[in-house]
This record gives sequence, C-alpha cells and structure tokens, in this order.
Amino acid sequence: MSEPFPEIHPAKRIEARVDGLFRADGDSFVTAPVETLELTFEGVPGDIHAGVTRKSGSREPWYERGTEMRNERQLTIVARDELDTVAADMEIAMLAPEWIGANMTLAGVPMLSMLPASTLLFFEGGATVKVDMQNGPCRIAGDSIARHLGREGDQHIALGFPKIAKRRRGVVAWVEKPGTVTMGETVRVHLPEQWVYPL
Repeated sequence: MSEPFPEIHPAKRIEARVDGLFRADGDSFVTAPVETLELTFEGVPGDIHAGVTRKSGSREPWYERGTEMRNERQLTIVARDELDTVAADMEIAMLAPEWIGANMTLAGVPMLSMLPASTLLFFEGGATVKVDMQNGPCRIAGDSIARHLGREGDQHIALGFPKIAKRRRGVVAWVEKPGTVTMGETVRVHLPEQWVYPL
C-alpha cells in the first residue's frame, strides 16, 4: 500500500511593492540606494554578487572552499518591518538595508523571510526573480552594522546579529527573466504549493 501524501497547501498569490533598491559597487558588499535596478541573467551588473556562477564558501561545507558553482545568491531581498524588529531586539536605533548588503526591500509581504523556495516575483516592468532560500545572518554583516552605528568592534552587535536576525534576514534569489526594476512598482508574488516532507 502506498504512503499517504503529506498535507499539501495550495499555491497563493500576494501583491507587494518595491520600496527600496540598492546596488553594491566595488569590493564591498555594502549597498547604496538607486532608483532603478537593471537585472540580467548574471544578477545586478557591477554588484559584488553578480555572476552566473560563484565560488563556494562556508555555507557550502560539502564543497572544497572556492569551488565554482551555480550562483543562486545574485540578489538579497529584505523587508523593512523585519529589520525594524531585529533592530529593536538588538537594542539599536536602526538597521538600514544597505548595511547588510540588501539589493531590494519589498513592502506588503507578511514574514518575507519565510517565503518558500521557488517563490516567483513578477515585477511590473517585466523582470522575474526566483527565491532560492532564506539568507542566513552572519558576523560579517554584524560587523558592518556596528561600523555604521559608529561602534566598530562592538562584539555585542557583531555576534548578536546572527542570533537575533535568524529567519528575519530576508531571502536570496536569482534572476529568471531579465528586466529593469523601478522604485514603487508593483510585484506579484506567486508562492508554490507547500508541504513538509515526511521523514
């Protein structure tokens, strides 16, 4: 007799809005605000995370560090409400998306960091982005927050961020269909069917 299927939650759609666009130039992952963001199959041209492929790092312990692999981390997408909550829990005045390398902030998506893998973002201007997974917070971003607050070297901030921001640090995504994204444009968020794989 075959195993019963797990409970399957149907696909859903949410309408959101772009309320922040950012790009990193040069060698730093820290981004700066822009009015439009050109998306190609490599991600954001000129951004430190651009590329069809990337080198593996500590997030991929199954590969030797530096192994060339598919770049599923072309974009970092966050929500300002989640960052505000993280800032409050860290007891700091603010946490700007740029400080942690965000490329985009979206408004109107409840619990954005919990969007499932394969969620599609259809932008009004024609671009399409696919979510890969949650973006795990790290100490490097924590160090950047401390530096921007004028508290460089503050280990309470640097080490606190990875713990406090877990599951609230947004998602990483890659470009499925190129196009130009503009501040304020509408985004159709298509969540796929979801289920918990039975073990």
